[in-house]
Amino acid sequence: MKNALIPILGFAAPSGTGKTTLLTQLIPQLKAHKIRVGLIKHSHHNFQIDKPGKDSFRLREAGATPVMLVSSHRRAMITEFDTPQAPSLDEQLHYFDQSNLDLILVEGFKREHFPKIELHRPSLGEACFYPEDNCIIAIASDQTMQLKRKIVSIDLNNIPQIADFIVHTFLQQS
Repeated sequence: MKNALIPILGFAAPSGTGKTTLLTQLIPQLKAHKIRVGLIKHSHHNFQIDKPGKDSFRLREAGATPVMLVSSHRRAMITEFDTPQAPSLDEQLHYFDQSNLDLILVEGFKREHFPKIELHRPSLGEACFYPEDNCIIAIASDQTMQLKRKIVSIDLNNIPQIADFIVHTFLQQS
């Protein structure tokens, strides 16, 4: 990806597999390794970041785009797309400030070509992505699996093991 200035690593899995739960546990582990982490999450929903009745919502509804909300604690930029369409990860990376980061984690964008860890729970009955996606560099599962190609296998419930793979293998090779 031409707009990736630092390593990016995705987490791919069907909805309901636990991507967000895993990431909320993994990010503090990576931060303990002194890794500065950013995150991009792809949503399939027409989400609202601000609330009806709030000034930012009213100004955006009036036609301002982008709208930036800033406080002493955080900043958010809301940009309306002229024509709704599936976003590309590379385009989003262009707008993502990577200057103070070591790693960008990505939730979603599973069909795009960049390194990913697949999360798999056989009990959910979903097919694995890795046989058709050579960008999947590891599979994290809650059960031992017979893999169809040689990739790293990680225990989905062992967050320190996943963090170690990212720090000592993925980032070292990136």
